[in-house]
Amino acid sequence: MNVIIDEAGMRRTLVRLAHEIEERCEGLERVALVGIKRGGEVVARRIADYFGQMGKEVPCAGLDIGMTRDDLVSAFFVPSAERNDLGFSPDGKIVVLCDDVLYTGRTAVSGVEALFRLGRPAAVRLLVLVDRGGREVPVRADFVGKNVPTSKREYVRVHFKELGFAEDSLALTGGGDEA
Repeated sequence: MNVIIDEAGMRRTLVRLAHEIEERCEGLERVALVGIKRGGEVVARRIADYFGQMGKEVPCAGLDIGMTRDDLVSAFFVPSAERNDLGFSPDGKIVVLCDDVLYTGRTAVSGVEALFRLGRPAAVRLLVLVDRGGREVPVRADFVGKNVPTSKREYVRVHFKELGFAEDSLALTGGGDEA
């Protein structure tokens, strides 16, 4: 397993992404962060926490995309029936949709579909911690932590303390490596 970003690098990357959001959205007044569960929700909450430390409150929530995925019948995926309730309306907001890894683009498309079932944002911007290439649909991230080109046999593993890992890290593994 080849560690690409360690815990300190993860923190720096998320702080940089937070600054990019504020700059490119011309402030935070209309911004809301919505993270695709699980890893994307961690990314969104960490960025919201950083804004909070700076005295800037930004609405933040997790989004379950289980019922909007195009692989709903896959033997590898069992959808969650969790009801989405952001706790705020996305209407008129610039929603920054957050995910940990962008690969084929299908998860991002499902996230946008699930988001639009909840309201009508003024704009949706995609933020990813890692873009590994390999698109199957025309999706492009607006905010990218790190570009890591990979082959189909490689995997990007993102470890967050919030999800039970000992430390935060981002690693590249071969098809047969253990995470």
